[in-house]
Amino acid sequence: MKDSYDVVIVGGAVIGSAVAYFLTANADFNGSVLVVERDPTYRFASTSLSSSSIRLQFSNPINVRISQFGSAFIKDFARTMQVAGEAPPDLNFHQGGYLFLASTAGQEQTLRENHAVQRACGADVVLWGPEELHRAFPHLRVEDIRLASYGQSGEGWFSNTGLMNGFKAKAREQGAEYLADEVVVIGRAGDRVTSVTLKSGAVVQAGTVVNASGPRARLTARMAGLDVPVEPRKRTLFVFDCAKTPEGSATVNRGRLPLMIDPSGVFCRPEGRYFLSGASPVEDPAVDWDDFEPRWHEFDDIIWPALAERSSAFEAIKVVNQWAGHYDFNALDHNLIVGRHPVVPNFVYANGFSGHGLQQGPAAGRGASELITYGEYRSLDLTEVGYERIMLNRPFLEKAVI
Repeated sequence: MKDSYDVVIVGGAVIGSAVAYFLTANADFNGSVLVVERDPTYRFASTSLSSSSIRLQFSNPINVRISQFGSAFIKDFARTMQVAGEAPPDLNFHQGGYLFLASTAGQEQTLRENHAVQRACGADVVLWGPEELHRAFPHLRVEDIRLASYGQSGEGWFSNTGLMNGFKAKAREQGAEYLADEVVVIGRAGDRVTSVTLKSGAVVQAGTVVNASGPRARLTARMAGLDVPVEPRKRTLFVFDCAKTPEGSATVNRGRLPLMIDPSGVFCRPEGRYFLSGASPVEDPAVDWDDFEPRWHEFDDIIWPALAERSSAFEAIKVVNQWAGHYDFNALDHNLIVGRHPVVPNFVYANGFSGHGLQQGPAAGRGASELITYGEYRSLDLTEVGYERIMLNRPFLEKAVI
């Protein structure tokens, strides 16, 4: 480790490693990059505990385009992230699609409005009435469904740690340095951050500091005398087995079932021979950064009743695994914050993904790297999701939040 770097990235999971990759992959960037990660096992990283999926079905064109880039990047990941002497990284991308179900007039209207935006962006999404829905997925009870929105391509799920480790390995091959340590102080002189002090006692000079510390983003920002409305929100995921699985029963997509979002908000998708499910809790307070105790009751109280109502195949199911992870929850508007701080321009945010970090990581990493390299966006303009809206208390509107 040197005593000075052009860019110091606080957090080495998928977001921090994406920034490191795009910086070091750019021939126009000739600086040095240090990634500081407090837990190199990534045991409790939001990346590692994610349901790791990607969808194009958002209501805001920026979010649709972010995911379109992410989907294309994931498809080409093995080639792009090939490291000399190693096997190509396989993310095992299952393009099962997303299926949103609407049972009220308000939900139906939202799906129709979202669909118009998605189609205008070129997303391969179709709307179905209950009869078309039942033909495609015969196991579903559709009597209460008014409309369904189904992503026919570009959506699905993939390896969460594979994405992170691929970014990390390629960034290191390209010259980024990774350090297992913890940033405890960020030095600042007026409108510039100048250094980071590590728990080990080392002081590293920094030309730019990138906040990629997930649910701990607010702690990192406060070290620089700044703030960001990001807090840890707990999400519990359950893996269950079916007495009689409906996987393979679909009449579309070679029999594969999609990730289904029930009108109740409960979701489930295939996970090998099992299913993965979850739901937003009824009460959703911020939790301690080290609180990873699953909310066991959510399966019996929320998830199983909704799934059993939706399909007879989900009446006889048994939980085989569960865990809790954290959303880096943007309390203002549940959307990513990517960009410079307006007052301290060499402090860059890549935070607040609110459960969308894996799918938005490629575009966020590319965007942050462009700001650092060029002082502006050169590909997708992410200005609307910058920090300025936080200062103005002006939420970025996205209706399709799960």
